[in-house]
Parts: sequence; structure tokens; C-alpha cells
Amino acid sequence: MQILFYADGGAADQWLAELHKALPLADVRVWSEGDSAPADYAVVWKPPAAMLQGRTGLKAIFNLGAGVDAILQLGDALPAGVPVIRLDDAGMAIQMAEYVTHAVLRYFRRFDEFNAQARDHQWRFLKPRRKEDFSVGILGMGVLGARIADALAHFDFPLRSWSRSRKEIPGVHSHAGAEELDDFLAQSQVLVCVLPLTAETTGLLDRATLALLPKGAYLINVARGAHVVERDLLDLLEDGHLAGATLDVFRDEPLASDHPFWNEPRITITPHIAALTLRGDSVRQIAAKLKQMERGQPIAGLVDRTKGY
Repeated sequence: MQILFYADGGAADQWLAELHKALPLADVRVWSEGDSAPADYAVVWKPPAAMLQGRTGLKAIFNLGAGVDAILQLGDALPAGVPVIRLDDAGMAIQMAEYVTHAVLRYFRRFDEFNAQARDHQWRFLKPRRKEDFSVGILGMGVLGARIADALAHFDFPLRSWSRSRKEIPGVHSHAGAEELDDFLAQSQVLVCVLPLTAETTGLLDRATLALLPKGAYLINVARGAHVVERDLLDLLEDGHLAGATLDVFRDEPLASDHPFWNEPRITITPHIAALTLRGDSVRQIAAKLKQMERGQPIAGLVDRTKGY
């Protein structure tokens, strides 16, 4: 079995060591420019078009992440008819749930405000928020969104979700389809974005959409930076409609040192660390799916290229 590997910015030697451990009978090699030798499978993260364009004989392409926008943007360079398979979880969902729970609790308990007071040597009482007034809306209800909802449910926050198709999750008020998006937003005091990035969701969080959130609402974006129209977010923070934003992802990364987000005190910035790919867990999942494919068994995580996820 021939496996072709490429990971943009990844530690190739460490990935190869894990792949050899999980698939000792496979021949795994790192792709380099000009390599057109046959391969049965490709394991990739943000591969260049030249790696896959015109390649025949591939049985599947495994993406080293849950988000597949980077590979799907290759378009016609992706071999037709070859399944693209994303990671289902591989330890990312619990990390995402931790990150979002921390951000929601930080806003709910007003810790940012207490920290600002402490910097000014102020000892001042702030009225506690009422949980029933602090509805959390999760935009995107896949594996990650469901795990975030499960984590927040333990704290008794009112929970809402929005997705293309209705998801029935106990304790979560489900909204679905374009016709229910406005109502979902209007009832989300905290908006958590975990949507896949597609043509339809790029720029979705613009002035018109974010203005539908209640006054004083918060945004938490752990999906992709391109979901947010950055100038619109800044304007809504500056005019007081939004109270704050926690952003882990940005349209251009790393975030430029002169970007206005750095100077907006109501924005909390982290460097795309909400859910890191765990190498061992990811390789074990890929190896298990690859073996299932070899046995002719169905697998989870097949990407629908027409939908973009």
C-alpha cells in the first residue's frame, strides 16, 4: 500500500513516525515537487494543487482536520470521483468545548469587566447576570457544535442551534434553514460560530446579520475568519451594539501586527488554538478508516463536495 503525505507547516517526520506505527505494512512517503509516482491514498493538510492534479489511482484523500475548505478550493485539481474524508473529531471537539465554555463563562460572570477594574485598582460590585437572559446560540450543529452544546448544558444556559437541516438534540432549541436564521440570531445573547466555510457562509457574519443579535450580545468565532466581515464587526463594537468578541480565527493569519483588532479592548484574540490537531488520535482515526475502506466497509466523514463539508 502506497501512502502519499503532505502537511503545510507540519512536522513531517513526526507524522510519518505515527503513520508507520499505525500502518506498519504501508509504504509512506512525503510528497515533493515532481513526485508523480503512484499512490493508493493521500493524507494531506492544505496540499498544493500540483500534488493531486492529474493523479490517477487514488482510492481516497484523507484531510488532516475537520475543516475542508482549504482542500476543496483546489477545485478541478482534485481528482474526480476520489472521496475526500475529513477527521470526525480526533480530540478536537473536547478542546473546542473547553474554549467556548471558558469564553461564555467569562462573559456571563463579567470577568473581563472585573479584570479591567482590577487594572485600575477598583473594588466595585457588578450586578450578576440572569442565566435565563443569557441564551447561547450555536451556529453550526455538527460534531463540534453538538459537543459544545453538551458542555454548556451542564451550566443550564438556554441553548439554541442553527444548521441547514434541523437537528434534534435534547435541551437545545433547533432552528434550521434560511427562513429561521433571523429568529435564531435575535434570541442569541452569545453567538458561537462553528460553521464550515463554504461559498454560502463566507462573509455571513456581516453588519446586517450581526445587527440582528440583541444589543449587548457577544460573538465567539472558532470556525474560520472568512465568516466575519471584519470592518462590520468593529463598527458594531464601537457603536455599542455588540459588547465583545472572542476570535480564534482570522481572514488572514497570522493576524498582522497593525490590524485594528489588536487595539479594540472588547476583542479577545487567540492564535488559532481553540482545537489543535492531535497527531496520535488523528493517525489512529485515519488508519482505522483506511482499513475499513480496504475491507469494503462504509466509513464516516465523507465530504460532500457540492455542500463544501
